[in-house]
Amino acid sequence: MEPKIKMCTRKLDFFYDTFQALCDISLDFHEYKSTALIGPSGCGKSTYLKCLNRMNELIPKTKITGDVKLNDDIIYSSDVDVVSLRRKVGMVFQKPNPFPKTIFDNVAYGPIINGEKNKSKLTEIVEKSLKQAAIWDEVKDRLNNNALELSGGQQQRLCIARALAVNPEVLLMDEPASALDPIATQKIEELINELKKKLTIIIVTHNMQQAARVSDRTAFFYMGKLIEVNDTDTLFTNPALKQTEDYITGRFG
Repeated sequence: MEPKIKMCTRKLDFFYDTFQALCDISLDFHEYKSTALIGPSGCGKSTYLKCLNRMNELIPKTKITGDVKLNDDIIYSSDVDVVSLRRKVGMVFQKPNPFPKTIFDNVAYGPIINGEKNKSKLTEIVEKSLKQAAIWDEVKDRLNNNALELSGGQQQRLCIARALAVNPEVLLMDEPASALDPIATQKIEELINELKKKLTIIIVTHNMQQAARVSDRTAFFYMGKLIEVNDTDTLFTNPALKQTEDYITGRFG
């Protein structure tokens, strides 16, 4: 059975003022799968990722054409509520960015903003989200401590818990382990493999080995274009294009 397409872009172009950063990108993301976006620095991976939850709209003088769909709905429609969209399409950034609040308040923030006032329900959501982010055992006795006291790896898992607390359908991850040490990175990778059983994951990574370990499909970007996309194993062992092979084997980029 063909996997369900959870999200997709069709003929997507993106401009910073007069500079075209993305050109004609059509790409599918399957439900309960993780897709890695790879390519050299400045090739458009992070820009593309931010198109998927309208994050680029916060930047002045940008323009987007083409379609981005979530569950067949066009997310750039004028009637789409952006707050609601970002609840469905969560995002974790390269550098951990916990709020200067308690661990509990960090995770409860999204549900509270969305109207949840019941303290016992919030406690339940916080515990569940921290467990899903594989950090509960490390923080359960200090939920009232400031989140900024956590290590970098713990802060990143806290940010993942914060994103999970509002029950997203898709999780965007922009190089979530690039600022972390190898042990923390391994925890994040194990977490990604666990989370994709419940949601769709799209991850930007510079690290080929990481893409191979955590993704079902891999898309190779170069100079704002999608060069090749395939199952991760196929793309890494038998790429269709020489350009992809040259990048994977380290001949450029």
